[in-house]
Amino acid sequence: MQPSELILTPEGKIYHLDLAPSQLAPTIITVGDPGRVQMVSKYFDTIETTAQHREFKTHTGTYKGKRISVISTGIGPDNIDIVFNELDALVNIDFEKRQVNRKLTSLDIIRIGTSGGLTPEIEVDSFVVSALGIGLDNVMHYYDKTDKIFNRDFAQSFIDHTQWNPDNSVPYAVEADKGLLKKLTSGKTIQGITITNVGFYGPQGRILRAKLKDENLNEKLTSFRYKRKKITNLEMETATMYGMAKLLGHRAVSMNAIVANRTSGSFSENASKTIDALIQYTLEKIAK
Repeated sequence: MQPSELILTPEGKIYHLDLAPSQLAPTIITVGDPGRVQMVSKYFDTIETTAQHREFKTHTGTYKGKRISVISTGIGPDNIDIVFNELDALVNIDFEKRQVNRKLTSLDIIRIGTSGGLTPEIEVDSFVVSALGIGLDNVMHYYDKTDKIFNRDFAQSFIDHTQWNPDNSVPYAVEADKGLLKKLTSGKTIQGITITNVGFYGPQGRILRAKLKDENLNEKLTSFRYKRKKITNLEMETATMYGMAKLLGHRAVSMNAIVANRTSGSFSENASKTIDALIQYTLEKIAK
């Protein structure tokens, strides 16, 4: 692998994350906001590593004997492409030889993020575990061998129902890792289907000053059904996470703190409290 492809720092660390292989735990929590890293790591018993480069901040430590890394990805599918490739490189590429390891390692990656509900029953301050992500981004279409990881029937049903504009993208659907989904699900969570958008305003149907081509987009998302299943929430990372994880042989699940409901127009009165509660819930589930 040429230096332009596998980019390392002078200290031998992966470029964007600024981490050495020994500094990464096999269980990883991803958050969008770098400020949220400390919201997670404050519950750690120990912190052995801290690193930050641009929006990518990492704390690695232990929680109830479990070694965990919490990493901020920033916002959006493009950043997920960076983070997941570099996480994989840390465990599956020999940096000195610049070769793929003969024995590959699978990581457990759990997202703790914020999201907006799309149906009235997805109440503000609830927790949604994404059983499936629908990607409206184009990241996964740059990669080969995605046929085995995409749910083509689900995606086609979505395209047909929404009369999706092919100039926007080609929607795809990817399921969560079943083992992690089961582990993180309980009576305190809702299993849902999550839309992953490429932006916060226009792509999520928000109108401030710029007009939209399709002002009925969110209504189409809300009315979509596939085998009695419906879309519960929308955000900006989940589907790309699921696609990259499956492509590279890792396990991923997305935990969503619902801080807004787009149908009612409501927003959480204490979003930080909701996020903190989801962090504690997720850490306990991981520790078990």
